[in-house]
Amino acid sequence: MLQRRLICSRVSNTVVQSNPGHSQSKWNVKQVTKSNFSAALEEISTCISDSDFIAVSLKNTGAYSAPWQRIMPIDTAHIAYLKAKYAAERFQVLQFTVCPFSIKGSKLIVHPYNFHLFPRDELKIGMPSYSFSCQSSYLTSMAQEGFDFNACIYDGISYLSKSQESAAVDRIGNASPISCTVQTPSGYTVADSVFAERIKSRVKNWITACKDTNKKPEDALISSLRKIVSGDEVYGSRPCLSIDVCSERQVRLVMETLKNFVDVIPLLNPAKGGAIRPVRVVLTSSEEDSILLQKELQNEEKEHNKRLRGFREVINLISASQKPVVAHNSLNDFTFVHSKFLAPLPSTLEEFRSSLCLVFPNVLDVNHIMKEISPQTKVNNLPACISYLKQRFFAPIDIEIPNQAEVNEVKTLGHDAVKISQLFAKLCSILKIAPRTPEAAEGHLPDAIECYTNSYSPCFTSSHGPADEDVSVRTDNTRKISSKNLVFLWGFRGVTSAGKLKSLLCGSHEVFHEFDVRMVDKSCAVVAFRNPGFAEVMLQLMYSGGICTNTLKEMLADGLTAAGYETYQKVCELGLWESDLASSMEKASEEIESFSEAQSKELSGLCWNNDEMINLDDL
Repeated sequence: MLQRRLICSRVSNTVVQSNPGHSQSKWNVKQVTKSNFSAALEEISTCISDSDFIAVSLKNTGAYSAPWQRIMPIDTAHIAYLKAKYAAERFQVLQFTVCPFSIKGSKLIVHPYNFHLFPRDELKIGMPSYSFSCQSSYLTSMAQEGFDFNACIYDGISYLSKSQESAAVDRIGNASPISCTVQTPSGYTVADSVFAERIKSRVKNWITACKDTNKKPEDALISSLRKIVSGDEVYGSRPCLSIDVCSERQVRLVMETLKNFVDVIPLLNPAKGGAIRPVRVVLTSSEEDSILLQKELQNEEKEHNKRLRGFREVINLISASQKPVVAHNSLNDFTFVHSKFLAPLPSTLEEFRSSLCLVFPNVLDVNHIMKEISPQTKVNNLPACISYLKQRFFAPIDIEIPNQAEVNEVKTLGHDAVKISQLFAKLCSILKIAPRTPEAAEGHLPDAIECYTNSYSPCFTSSHGPADEDVSVRTDNTRKISSKNLVFLWGFRGVTSAGKLKSLLCGSHEVFHEFDVRMVDKSCAVVAFRNPGFAEVMLQLMYSGGICTNTLKEMLADGLTAAGYETYQKVCELGLWESDLASSMEKASEEIESFSEAQSKELSGLCWNNDEMINLDDL
């Protein structure tokens, strides 16, 4: 294991400052809004190309609405994903920090950009404007960091996800005319030949009329009527002709016919719902003019797509680079990324992982690498992780920010992405991992890092196979137990602590010998048994009333209820996100009972006819 490499790096009672000259107050992160988005997009494209890694950090309007809805040690990978999925679908991203970085020995070169987002319906198509929830503590934290909510709402960058963009194109068509090639039609018929000759003659006569310098001036009314009848238009300052078509085949015939004319450029503008629109033919004056028009069309299409996609242009840049993406708590962050910028989240973790890998093939979570150094340390945030490493290891990192922001942009906004890159660099230094090796092929990582990629389980495992059903009860305890050894209790009136509940259970039966109790929220607790099978025994005792002590018998009479882990899983799968877990467990129990009763009735309703049965002895 890599933990053996730590022996030579450990320094007792040593605190090392990492480049004190670059304190957090001097991390001038570039703040990007709608007004400077285009310029920042060009800058960050170059930074991404020149860097080796990309750190990302999100600021959301919330993560959970009730204490039990946060991801806990008792959650399997499947349940943790369901909780993250629920949060991503309910809350909104307001800040997205992207920090391309490279590690050159002890020097960390970072390019942080903090994008302010707001889901505004820019194109008046009903997307992506929708309601979202806000958690007051998250908004308060953002306000304390200097976040400007007015600037976010009025000047925040909007966006469409990939699926929303496809729906928008189907709904409104491509508003930007495009010059393209169309597949040549096969199997010409007599009707096709007649149609093609008619188009050829019409275009030839139109070009001749446009180039005729001896035309006599006409009355304005007559000229307007002539243009309406002939289909003459103007595209910018260039003559343009509209050719009506009634099928995709006719579009291909027109495009094939226009190849005979070197001084025209055909334009296609797909209509709403994939309908057929006229083919527009633009006449150019020279070869140079033709090249200029092509560039104009490309720029127009690029600007249209930029306006349509908004911030997703940044997501596309990251994806196209195929650079490893480094995050802190990748499950939460990338469920938001998938939900907001790619497509609706799938129902299972494996489907989510497969879908995300198509866009981000290598995602590294610094939390998982941190577990290699201190699996039992309860460090859940970036400052705590960095402080922990500073106090125990000598790994100075010199941070360099080439694209320093203006002095008036000095805020703490976007610092988390810089901290992630700093933590990653420190971990690589302490674990003696070379982030990049000359012999590594393009798009591949060293084996020492690759084993940490694309693991979205809350508890890191190098296996990417089926989700592990073993869980923990406490954050700072690495000992795993099977989820089948857990029992959920609720309805304990007057009991406010796990210690008091444990004392009531002790001695009530022989199964309560080696066990632990944790409060999930104020309404529900979980009992964890070390011995396999004891959870089932406890459930049977609860259902039969076989608990020995009078106190517990009174609690059972007052409504104390128990259920196994499958009920908790059913709560999350059915989306029973009540404020109290006890209410959700009650509803899930009723669902399970109703399903069992329906199955029993279905089986009891089956009629067996002995005359229609096959006797195997007669065969």
